[in-house]
Amino acid sequence: MKKSVTIYINDKPYQVESGQTIMQAADKLGYHIPRLCYHPKLSIEGACRVCIVEVEGMKNYVASCAYPVAEGMRIRTHTKELRTARRDIVELILDNHPDDCHTCERDGICELQRLAYAMGLRHRHFEGEKKNYEKDLSSASVIRDPNKCILCGRCVRICSEVQKVNALGYAHRGFKTVVMPAYNMPFSESVCTTCGQCINVCPTASFVEKNYTQELFEKLQDPGYIKVAQIAPSVRAAIGEAFGLEPGRAMERETVAALRKLGFDYVFDTQLSADLTIMEEANEFLERVKNNGRLPMITSCSSAWMKCMEQFYPDLIENISTCKSPMSMMGALLKTYFADKIKKEPKKILSVAVMCCTAKKYEAARPELRVNGLPAVDIVVTTREIAWMFKSAGIDFVNIKGEDFDKPLGLSSGAGTIFGVTGGVMEAAIRTAYEIYTGEPLMEIEVNQIRGLQGIKEGKLDLNGTEIRVAVAHGLGNANALLNTVRQDPGRYHFVEIMGCPGGCIGGGGQPYAGSNSTPLDEECLKKRAEALYGLDRQKIIRRSHNNPDVRRLYKEFLGKPLGEVPHKLLHTHYKAKEPRGIVSQEMTLR
Repeated sequence: MKKSVTIYINDKPYQVESGQTIMQAADKLGYHIPRLCYHPKLSIEGACRVCIVEVEGMKNYVASCAYPVAEGMRIRTHTKELRTARRDIVELILDNHPDDCHTCERDGICELQRLAYAMGLRHRHFEGEKKNYEKDLSSASVIRDPNKCILCGRCVRICSEVQKVNALGYAHRGFKTVVMPAYNMPFSESVCTTCGQCINVCPTASFVEKNYTQELFEKLQDPGYIKVAQIAPSVRAAIGEAFGLEPGRAMERETVAALRKLGFDYVFDTQLSADLTIMEEANEFLERVKNNGRLPMITSCSSAWMKCMEQFYPDLIENISTCKSPMSMMGALLKTYFADKIKKEPKKILSVAVMCCTAKKYEAARPELRVNGLPAVDIVVTTREIAWMFKSAGIDFVNIKGEDFDKPLGLSSGAGTIFGVTGGVMEAAIRTAYEIYTGEPLMEIEVNQIRGLQGIKEGKLDLNGTEIRVAVAHGLGNANALLNTVRQDPGRYHFVEIMGCPGGCIGGGGQPYAGSNSTPLDEECLKKRAEALYGLDRQKIIRRSHNNPDVRRLYKEFLGKPLGEVPHKLLHTHYKAKEPRGIVSQEMTLR
């Protein structure tokens, strides 16, 4: 039981728990103190000073994000002097910020913009020299614009504390201070894994995804292409938030209908290729178990994790499943099986992936994933990008009548649906591997041991007397901890799932920006998105990948058998070690 203390906020007495900060106590009591550098999932920076309050007896204002409550403390949150000081602080930040709000990616959803409005800023009092840097456009996934950086440090902290990649740091001092990769090398050459979590926590638009919407609009108007879209599981669980809907509302059929209105000829479901991934991955795992192959086998569906693995864990490459991700599997099928079905040249198929993930843009550009010399996926757009395209095209997404996916690549099982949640790939694989191995269906189909937002989860499965030990990690920082355990004790697990983003794909770097009353990485938001997918799984008649009749038909007509010659060519890949260049600190354990 935590000790409570009495504090006074604006002369009103309150009982609060000791040990928390003034900001935390005020939030619980209904007093919102303005903030910029603060983020509940990150360490305290105390850099912006926007959250200052008056504490009786203190000579200077204190930063409420860092200052703890104490018995009898008297706090004032919005005196005239405080409001003036905060306004001046925000004005000084704006003085060194571009004047392009109405053409900015974050217009209307910018924390600095909202704060300026709340402070009552209606014109700028200060003028002076402004920083002037070139944008870094080198990455296939993430654009860095130092001119919009307000030095809050959120990107640095999430990269080092949550993801533990350490791709970003501060350079120089005073007015010339800037956030950049080590040695100011291009993002594409740095250790950045393209996960996009810096985008999610940036309060302005210093980090945004590489935008392909204009290119896609042009291609959709080209009659020479057959336009095909695929939708990742977690997109349907989050896209409604971009239209003001509460988190947790599944918008699957509405997204299909909107994509058709946008100009797509066919809309397929990445969940079908997730079922296909399980057919290959479950069989690959069982083959390793039976033939004393390299264990633990580690999943390979997360693009950010793949880049991270190649840079920091080259000694574990043989442990990685050779299966491509569901996105790349679907892309491969579109340029082969589907093109043949509709009697079109593969180069005439415009393969577009609607993903929750910025790293999927990087994945689509990987040369080893090309199919007969062609990109398997031509364009990747994020949940945010496709939501903007719907708005730009005047599509009434909220009130649209839902439609079903097209055949032959639109039917999926519930196992394919839960790919979007941490633990979902593992759970889907268990549902199928258990039945293949034992000949009996798994009765407890919902594997609760590996569900939830705990950073690392462990579980056990009995395969007719053979104990299979599994582990799941989400977020690259948790992956770091788990894989160090794997290195120290290689026999501890048989099967490991890793997702690069917190919460898995539901927390991807391309998901909608947090609303005015929530923060990125908000666990309640992630839980609601997860429950949307679990709810869709429970609604499915078919909940096991191997029971999907369209997947069975695909093997019968085209692929042959799992791990056979055709699947090996189209559905599997390889990885190679990359020298990690430009690490800001050495927290990530190398080799």
